[in-house]
Amino acid sequence: MAFTVAIIGRPNVGKSTLFNRLVGKKLALVHDTPGLTRDWREADGHLLGLDFNVIDTAGLEESFDASIQGRMRRQTEQALARADIALLVIDARVGVTPMDRHFADWIRRQKMPSALIANKCENKASISGMYEAYELGLGEPIAISAEHGHGMDDLFTMLRPHVDKADKEASLLGEGEEQENLEKYFELYEEGANTGFGDQDDTEEDKNNPVKIAIVGRPNVGKSTLLNTMLGEERSMTGPEAGITRDAVHVDWEYAGRKLRLVDTAGLRRKARIVDEIEKMAVVDTLRAIRLAQVVVIMIDAERMFEKQDLVIASHAIEEGRAVVIAVNKWDVVKHRDEILEEIKYQLDTSLPQVRGIHVVTISALNGLRLDKLMQSILTTYDLWNKRVPTGKLNRWLHAMEEKNPAPLVHGRPNRLRYMTQIKARPPTFGLWVGRAGDYAETHRRYLINNLRRDFDIPATPIRFIVKASKNPYVD
Repeated sequence: MAFTVAIIGRPNVGKSTLFNRLVGKKLALVHDTPGLTRDWREADGHLLGLDFNVIDTAGLEESFDASIQGRMRRQTEQALARADIALLVIDARVGVTPMDRHFADWIRRQKMPSALIANKCENKASISGMYEAYELGLGEPIAISAEHGHGMDDLFTMLRPHVDKADKEASLLGEGEEQENLEKYFELYEEGANTGFGDQDDTEEDKNNPVKIAIVGRPNVGKSTLLNTMLGEERSMTGPEAGITRDAVHVDWEYAGRKLRLVDTAGLRRKARIVDEIEKMAVVDTLRAIRLAQVVVIMIDAERMFEKQDLVIASHAIEEGRAVVIAVNKWDVVKHRDEILEEIKYQLDTSLPQVRGIHVVTISALNGLRLDKLMQSILTTYDLWNKRVPTGKLNRWLHAMEEKNPAPLVHGRPNRLRYMTQIKARPPTFGLWVGRAGDYAETHRRYLINNLRRDFDIPATPIRFIVKASKNPYVD
């Protein structure tokens, strides 16, 4: 999409509600508490047929120091630099405040298109605030109710000329790029080069879709620092305070030719310690990010070792069927490294026996230590998560396993393993048809899974195993 809209304004005027309305999903957390949004987030927006990018920003405050409010302001300024138009949102029920005036002046100095949005105009209480909004000098205010969807047609009328112009310019640019690419292709063709034009298999097509990576862990282990170091910019707020990140921050990125979608999430504390309503909302958002991810990077603090909460997070990711990579952060300042690694691997083997061979990578998110190795582990684990085993090869293996170790007898009779196939990948899921599914022993099921991992090289990812009863041809 060629056009980007940034939603800005002081805290608690309904910016995130408007963002969710334009995106069509409840992506941003919404609550009455001012300053809930801290990091800006971007998504595809749609309004009555218009398509554009939309950015939700933190509440603007007059703070220029190193406080959380000051860092929020810098985040908003970064987001605004990426936008084509700024929508300054005010609360019409409250009326124009000194902070609204201050930031209206600030917007005019940015020398970029802008519009004034008077939110919460669902009743007569907002009329006086609407008239006050004219004094901000940003033109006629657009009266809306982001919560109830009122006034979206007026917003559409204002945005349409800008979006159409941007789309037209992008279309002209795209035609020029397409012509240039065709000319390059014919040059290569005349030289006899192997262009592979139009020859793309499913694997290559899959690589065109971004790998979804969620960065999760306890509070203050360096998740946002890792995201910033990967991107080479201050995309997420960081600091010594625990729990800075609230909304899950989604960022598209590319590494070694692979498209990625990184998600920085809020820290997950023990359930008993979560009493604040906002933290509960942030936890739900993080769990949703895990559910929608493909690879989950679990960050732990090397100075605090592997705690029970880390195992709880890993177990949840595995139960969701996600591929898992462990990133041990702050490795540059830790001592007794061999002992720590041995302890981590021991706890993984004993506490998470359902997944063997999880990649453990020691890093320093702040200094960029071993981030290339972390990315290689992520992509390798993703490929394992997508792995498929041919049915013929799988059944020859099954018969060999049955000869070595038959399933336990049922009432003195063999429980034959009839057939096995891989039902799907992501994660690898196998179906096994046996004579008596209800009497098939769990110990033999684990025996098959462990050998399946070993013989077909499927470590570091969950394996789902479905046992079904084979149909008796003589039942009738």
